[in-house]
Amino acid sequence: MAEFLNTGFGTFVLIAAQCLLVIAFVMISLLFLVYGDRKIWAAVQMRKGPNVVGAFGLLQSVADALKYVVKEVVIPAGADKTVFMLAPLVSFVLAMIAWAVIPFSDGWVLADLNVAILYVFAVSSLEVYGVIMGGWASNSKYPFLGSLRSAAQMISYEVSLGLIIIGVVLTTGSLNFSQIVAAQDGNYGLFSWYWLPHFPMVFLFFISALAETNRPPFDLPEAESELVAGYQVEYSSTPFLLFMAGEYIAIFLMCALTSLLFFGGWLSPIPGLPDGALWMVGKMAFFFFLFAMVKAITPRYRYDQLMRIGWKVFLPLSLIWVVLVAFAAHFELFGGAYARWAIGG
Repeated sequence: MAEFLNTGFGTFVLIAAQCLLVIAFVMISLLFLVYGDRKIWAAVQMRKGPNVVGAFGLLQSVADALKYVVKEVVIPAGADKTVFMLAPLVSFVLAMIAWAVIPFSDGWVLADLNVAILYVFAVSSLEVYGVIMGGWASNSKYPFLGSLRSAAQMISYEVSLGLIIIGVVLTTGSLNFSQIVAAQDGNYGLFSWYWLPHFPMVFLFFISALAETNRPPFDLPEAESELVAGYQVEYSSTPFLLFMAGEYIAIFLMCALTSLLFFGGWLSPIPGLPDGALWMVGKMAFFFFLFAMVKAITPRYRYDQLMRIGWKVFLPLSLIWVVLVAFAAHFELFGGAYARWAIGG
């Protein structure tokens, strides 16, 4: 077996198996994320939610996916068919390939890149093209307006997300996720993680992640009362399913990034307990729960309020924070809390 894996074909088989394992994890998680999202929303509104298909309604997401797959694909007469069909595929594929650099435990990662954060930002910034392509190719003013809204929103909040992450990068001295988690491994358990020194930015990152992934209360591109479901209004069947799946995969990715950057990734919160992938998955599930709760309890913002928060509040605050972190890291203030690279070196 070892000899086979050392061959070129064996290496290809191994990499393909690892890719399929990550894809299987993300897609199976996706089914339960949609179920959990609906159940949490129902519980807040004192409803039952999905409870018919399967035990406790656990197979409702599978039934919904099958319904979308077997329905007819309707393409508007005036649409650009090639771009129209390519747009949801672009959104789904880009959301999926970002997981290539996400570590679930020490060494549990497809590609342990030294520039993993840049890779994630490169891929996530391209996701806006799927939305623009879908809105433009539909040949209708409603999806076109929705795609413009979404593009402006995603670009706006990517700026603040990037600046917030720069603070973490300055503290660690690395763009590698595994090294960022390793820098949070201390003797104080969860109090050694980055959420404490970067406390104000945790909230800004979480809110920016909501806006970046078009989640309520920032779901303006899909505001049904205003834009008839936005950029995907002309989509049905499998293409619509791909759009929705890509959106949920991006949300789950933001949960993973929050866990890695601020909450220790796969590290145990209590010193002495073993670290592992279960901690990572548990933290991701917890942050998705917060995403779902925000959806259930907050009213929708107006679009001008959304853009004002991004450019006039989050951008200045994150810029100021980068300067403060750089100053604290350079002079190794606060016991080196902002200069983990110096301590590690």
